[in-house]
Amino acid sequence: MAEATTKKTTRTRKPSASKATTTTRKKPVSLELPRNPLMFEILDLVSKQKTKAKKVEALKKHECLTLKSLFIWNFDETVVSQLPEGDVPYGDPEDQLKYNGTLSENLADKSRQMYSEGNFSLGSADTNGRTTLRAQTRNFYHFVSGGNPGLSGMRRESMFINLLQSVHPLEAEIMVLVKDGNLEDSYKISKEVVAEAFSDIRWGGRG
Repeated sequence: MAEATTKKTTRTRKPSASKATTTTRKKPVSLELPRNPLMFEILDLVSKQKTKAKKVEALKKHECLTLKSLFIWNFDETVVSQLPEGDVPYGDPEDQLKYNGTLSENLADKSRQMYSEGNFSLGSADTNGRTTLRAQTRNFYHFVSGGNPGLSGMRRESMFINLLQSVHPLEAEIMVLVKDGNLEDSYKISKEVVAEAFSDIRWGGRG
């Protein structure tokens, strides 16, 4: 019995696996963002959350009309984009000389570069004279079925390209994803999470 007691005492002095694991855990991602954050910042923050509950919490914290509009456009099957599916070409002759490939490809390249350099936490403090998706939300209706039926296809596409070129590249990339319902290709945010965070959104009947 004495030997057994001694061995038991010795074992209890060893650090347990659970304690060792606890010391290496990463801190939770902060839900704080700059004032009037860009849509990219919000989506990126939500995407980084590890649990559904934290994703919902992050969405609720940064709730705004623009965010809801993007989710409705992306997830609601009764919202039909009136823009060509796929890559977006550059429409400006000057840009055609500066860039090769499509606008979508170049936006993706810019986004990756800016992300790797940490140059994306701008919020409302973008000093490059760009507008934001917050300011452009009122124009989203031009690009979906029933929004502005008198607009020609060429004019609509031109307006969309102008919008993309007027906002931060990371916000422009979001618009390219949303028009085709492909937001989940880049962000880990499901319709289920959005529906729980924003229970006031009524899905369907928007055609």
